[in-house]
Amino acid sequence: MRRKGVLYDAGRVLWVNWRPVFDPAVVRRELRIIRDDLHCTAVKICGRDLDRLTFAAEEALALGLEVWFSPELWDRGPAATLSHIAAAAEVAERLRRGRPEQVVFSVATEATLFMRGIIPGRTFQRRLANLRPELRAGRHVAPLREFLAHAARDARRVFGGPITYAALPFEPVDWDLFDIVGVDHYREARNEAGYVDRLRPLLARGKPVVVTEFGMRTYEGADRDGNLGTGITDPATSLLHLVPLVGRLVRPRIKGRHVRDEALQARRIVEDLTILDAAGVDGAFVCTFVEPLSTHDPDPRYDLDMGALSLVKTYARGHGTTYPDLPWEPKQAFHAVAGCYGRTPPGREGHCAV
Repeated sequence: MRRKGVLYDAGRVLWVNWRPVFDPAVVRRELRIIRDDLHCTAVKICGRDLDRLTFAAEEALALGLEVWFSPELWDRGPAATLSHIAAAAEVAERLRRGRPEQVVFSVATEATLFMRGIIPGRTFQRRLANLRPELRAGRHVAPLREFLAHAARDARRVFGGPITYAALPFEPVDWDLFDIVGVDHYREARNEAGYVDRLRPLLARGKPVVVTEFGMRTYEGADRDGNLGTGITDPATSLLHLVPLVGRLVRPRIKGRHVRDEALQARRIVEDLTILDAAGVDGAFVCTFVEPLSTHDPDPRYDLDMGALSLVKTYARGHGTTYPDLPWEPKQAFHAVAGCYGRTPPGREGHCAV
């Protein structure tokens, strides 16, 4: 794989900001670790706020990383989303002019679910509940294609570099609109047998194919219980925790009983990298580097990091030992990815073992 990447969340927003504190010094430090210790060559910077995206992108570009500039205005309609894309494309073009070969612009992520107006439902949960009947009826096809045609057109008006879209595997995207085929492709028990088969039609198009998200959560059975997409954090306790005054009495917790399993996460990500490299993809982005809200706790009831896709575990208080200036510690998956990206012979990235 040419693009050895990780997703970096600068502040995705769905219900709440997934990165409530954006500390420039921490962002600068984490991006350097992504280059030097995780051995990435590319970083997909996601989030809503364009100032945050710009700062993180500038820092990553200065480090020599390829930047996938990925604005995400989730839970809004097509008009607002297209306006956001156009504004972001102007920012990305300014960045690209300084580093012509280092910037890719991603117009959106999984619009069928994260944008209003394709699947009925004002909230993500309602759209998710309506997904299967809408897919069977095919009613999502026309609005998705109309949106992506407008998004690609608006981006190209101002951005002179390659553009892409982070698609769900079932979305009927017209890839003639884009320079790079991008798909969020997670492997679990339900799709394991046909995981590579879904990539073959995309690879046959003759354009670079990049898996824009893949990964695994950090508990026993995460690869087979059907919760890989939505996780195991209890949303009710998480939302109540954010309510003033009441929130002090409610502690976010996970649903059910689970056993922490960092080895599973590490092993599955390495397997994914090996499979994707053998399939011939141009690159892949592990999801995700850090999830600040998914804090680790010794008590499994409150160990939100078990439900996290992140390569590092965040502490609610204190700092790690590997990087004493940062509030997190690398998980086994961090070291496994670093081994895949940094120690394998040229041309054999992904062929590695934990």
